Amino acid sequence: MEEKIKTVLVDDDKASLLTLESLLKKFFPAISIVGTGDTVTSAVTEINSKDPDLVFLDISLPDGEGFDVIEQTSDKNYEVIFITAYDQYAVKAFEFSALHYLVKPVSLEGLKDAIGRFTEIKADEHLDDKINVLRDSLRNKNEKIIIPSSEGLNVVRLSDIMRLEADDVYTYFFLTDGNRLMASRPLNNYEKILEDLPFSRIHAKHLVNLMYIKRYVKGKGGSVIMEDNTEVEVSVRKKPDFLAKLKTFARFV
Repeated sequence: MEEKIKTVLVDDDKASLLTLESLLKKFFPAISIVGTGDTVTSAVTEINSKDPDLVFLDISLPDGEGFDVIEQTSDKNYEVIFITAYDQYAVKAFEFSALHYLVKPVSLEGLKDAIGRFTEIKADEHLDDKINVLRDSLRNKNEKIIIPSSEGLNVVRLSDIMRLEADDVYTYFFLTDGNRLMASRPLNNYEKILEDLPFSRIHAKHLVNLMYIKRYVKGKGGSVIMEDNTEVEVSVRKKPDFLAKLKTFARFV
C-alpha cells in the first residue's frame, strides 16, 4: 500500500482553502490532509504537531508572511507549495526561485501542475537559497535566478548571464566569468521567465543578453558578436523581433 503524503493547508481565504481541500480529496488520493491553518501562529502549531511531508502555504497571512512560518519551523523536514494571488510579477518571482507555487483562484489544472513540480523535484537541501531568491524577487530586487541542475542548485546574478543555448531538453548558461552551467530545463522555460528583461531569443537554440552584444553582422539572418567574441547565429524568422528589441534597448543613431 502506497504511503500517504501527510499534508497541511495554510490559507486565510476560507473559500480558497475549501476549494483546495475539496480538489485534493477528490483527485489526489495519495495526499492525506492532516491539518489546516489560517495564520502564522496556527500554521506553526499544525506543522509542529502533525509533522507533515508537504505544506500548501499562503504567502500572505493576517499576522505575517509564509516566510515566517518556514523560519519558525526550520527544524522540520517538509516541502512547500506556496499559494499566491494572481499577479504576473509574483509568478515571475516564483519562476526565478524555482519554488513550487499555486495561483489563486485554485484550479484542478493549476493543482496538477504544482503537485507535478513537487513530485518531480522533491526533498531539496537548498530551500534557504530558494527562499532568499524568492524574497528578494518579491521585494522588487529581481537580481538573481536559481538554475537547477542534476547536482543541485546554482544561484546566479541575472547580470552575469551572457547567453543561453539549448541542448535538447537541457539549457547551457554561459556566464561573464567564462563558466558554463547546465540546467535541467528546456530553453523555452527560460525564455518565458526572462521575456520582459533584456534577453532576446535570436534563434531556436539561442537566447542572448542584449547587454553583452558587441556587434550585429548583417546577413540573411545575420549573427551577433558577444563580449567574449563568440559569434551566435540569428535566424531569419527571429531577426525582425530581435532588431526591434535591440533598438529599444540601445540608443540607435
